Amino acid sequence: MIVLTREQIEQLIDIPKSVLEIEEAYRATSAGRVNLPPVGHITFPELEADCHIKYGHALGSPIFVIKIATGFPKNVDTEYPTGSGVNVVMSAQTGQVEAVLYDEGMLTDVRTGLGGAIATRLLARRDSKRVLIIGTGRQARYQIESHVAVMGPNLQFQVWGRLSERADSVVNEMSKICSIERVDDLESSVRDADIIVTITGSTIPLVLSDWVKPGTHITAVGADAPGKQELEVALVEKADVLVADHIEQCVDHGEISRFVQTDDTRKSTIVELGQVLNNAKLGRRNDSQITIADQTGIAACDIAISQSVLNSWTKNLNKT
Repeated sequence: MIVLTREQIEQLIDIPKSVLEIEEAYRATSAGRVNLPPVGHITFPELEADCHIKYGHALGSPIFVIKIATGFPKNVDTEYPTGSGVNVVMSAQTGQVEAVLYDEGMLTDVRTGLGGAIATRLLARRDSKRVLIIGTGRQARYQIESHVAVMGPNLQFQVWGRLSERADSVVNEMSKICSIERVDDLESSVRDADIIVTITGSTIPLVLSDWVKPGTHITAVGADAPGKQELEVALVEKADVLVADHIEQCVDHGEISRFVQTDDTRKSTIVELGQVLNNAKLGRRNDSQITIADQTGIAACDIAISQSVLNSWTKNLNKT
């Protein structure tokens, strides 16, 4: 059995290759080639914390993956990280454990960041420059890094957070790779943005419908569990194009869940990211449309990045 630590895994990540593999995971999901059972959730309300258990099998693959990821935001004031986790890779032929990737949540962070950037690249206007990042946790950094890696270095980032010192920390760290500044007025920053990325654990809307101008793209990442919400329902209703990484999962506990609750027929207006990757006409059709990508994070991407790490490990092992 293979056991890899976070430090080892970091050396095995190939970002350009991972982008292609995650895109293929989205395509396979939309084509029905991945067995994705419902997500498991454990909540700890008194700590505003949660644990996700995601698992699945890409049909025909020799492995399947069980991923456990935790988010304990109040750890920010302790010696412990705000997130952790592990990916367990098992044989689809024998059921035996083949590898334990003790990544401490890093693989989830990487694939979430890349998934967000892939969605933005597909749906944002081509002349988009101003990117507003709403949130200041670990994922803020991964979203910025991923957007730069996927879309190039010419984007101009702004960061908003409830605590200015945490926003400053993101700015100071990320200024090494991009143009970035802290903003304090959320409404005016939303009104000016071409692209908005929401990555908080909020349970109340942060982005209101009247603030969002025509042509804006929103990648909504934070609402990945029941009870979470970052966008006003009226904004989701106002969107011209709604894209989900996995429709059933997002309808159950994503940003679009409240949109569908009032009218189940609305589900038919949503397309999946894998479908847009195969047919760009299903995404943005003109520069005045408001587009929203709802991303709850799918096990297919955990499978893809876990397999990528193991392939790199095997390749390096064969060289020695």
